[in-house]
Amino acid sequence: MNLFSGFIPNTFGNLTNLKRLDLNENYLTSSTLELSFLSSLSNCKYLEYFSFFDNPLDGTLPRMSIGNLSHSLKIFDLFECNVSGGIPEEIGNLTNLIAIYLGGNNLNGSIPIALGKLQKLQLLSLEDNQLEGSILDDLCRLATLFELDSGGNKLAGFTPACFGNLTNLRNLYLGSNKLPSIPSTLWNLKDILYFDLSSNFFTGPLPSEIENLKVLVQVDLSMNNFSNVIPITIGGLKDLQYLLLEYNILQGSIPDSIGDLINLKSLNLSNNNLSETISISLGKLLDLKDINVYFNKLEGEIPREGPFRNFLAESFKGNELLCGMPNLQVPPCRTRIHHTSDKNDLVIGIVLPLSTIFMMVVILLILRYQKRGKLQLNDANMPSIANQRRFTYLELFQATNGFSENNLIDRGGFGSVYKARIQDGMEVVVKVFDLQYGRAFKSFDIECDMIKPLEYLHFGYSMPIIHDDLKPSNVLLDDNMVAHLSDFGMAKPLLKEDQSLTQTQTLATIGYMAPGRNP
Repeated sequence: MNLFSGFIPNTFGNLTNLKRLDLNENYLTSSTLELSFLSSLSNCKYLEYFSFFDNPLDGTLPRMSIGNLSHSLKIFDLFECNVSGGIPEEIGNLTNLIAIYLGGNNLNGSIPIALGKLQKLQLLSLEDNQLEGSILDDLCRLATLFELDSGGNKLAGFTPACFGNLTNLRNLYLGSNKLPSIPSTLWNLKDILYFDLSSNFFTGPLPSEIENLKVLVQVDLSMNNFSNVIPITIGGLKDLQYLLLEYNILQGSIPDSIGDLINLKSLNLSNNNLSETISISLGKLLDLKDINVYFNKLEGEIPREGPFRNFLAESFKGNELLCGMPNLQVPPCRTRIHHTSDKNDLVIGIVLPLSTIFMMVVILLILRYQKRGKLQLNDANMPSIANQRRFTYLELFQATNGFSENNLIDRGGFGSVYKARIQDGMEVVVKVFDLQYGRAFKSFDIECDMIKPLEYLHFGYSMPIIHDDLKPSNVLLDDNMVAHLSDFGMAKPLLKEDQSLTQTQTLATIGYMAPGRNP
């Protein structure tokens, strides 16, 4: 990691007790095409670690020199050194090697059979070269192999079925080759962590046996010709963080079981033939930072919950039948109100499209200020029913900055309260009810009946009430330091039309109460 340049000296061979030679990340080259400095290192009989990665060596691997290196050698690293030619069979003489780094070069020819002799090999890095031919069965003899990376080559032919016996394999990268099929035995690698078979010629359905890879962290099967549906068994991969299936011909719906991948961070299903709706189960994936489903045939509402609050329009483009929030650049969904019973009838100006957890937005308090900052909430200035404003969902979405956490005032048992400023300067408070809780319907009825502005309860409401939840945080002070009660979710009327007296259980917390109004 310096700025050394020029030729690598052949005199390193004079250091007969040398164990470690680390010259990586410099600008060193070889004085000959055949990397002659390697010949001098045959005198270093104790050499264990050899690393020249990221130097512009610009040469080929000399067959005899490689075979004569120290049999003590454990690490052989010429990663990204612009090495060309073939991999010498003589590398099989270095029987104590545990790691070979030859990726990022211009190596050609086939993978040598002699690699199968390296019984202690744990890592084999051959990616991003020009290697051809097939992956040989001889590699299955590497029982201790932990990582195999031969992606980015021109390998063809069948992947050996015996790979399923490499029980120590944790990272398998075979992407960007010309492989035609996946042996069924690969789904027996139950301890594998990273699995990349992208950009090959694989066809047919994704096998349901993928669920056997229980500890899988990343799977990349993109840019193939996989067809049929995504198997629901994929939901069994509880540790999965990256699921990449783009550029295939997958059909059917996005399975609900993907919502069970609780550790998922990135999901790419773009450029397939997926249809139906985007499963609302994906709203449970709180760690999901990136989703791409563009250019499919998806339809219906884009979910609003969980991570979907943060996704951009780019993630959903090319699905002409999707609808949802304006910021996603899709048409708005048609509004529907479901009436299941008299109790559940919601008389409200804004009802959002249904989902598993859907929300209602209600304007609870409208605080209009004069230029001097005085409240206009006396009886003379109260707006008539005919003049009261209704607000579109888009107005409220923009006024709260997309229901941003920065606009959040409070969060209660049945919903959240946001501050908002409408375009004409009016300040409002917006409450969003979370209707996955059945009692939210009753809470909505109570608040609509009791809150109508807060000031009216102090000065014009004919029915005495019990607040039931008095505490300092429920007392608001206006600009003139006049106290007003808030949060009437637990409030109860003392008298009803059909009763002269209502017995109530006192649940209120001890605190401030405006004099003369509330029992």
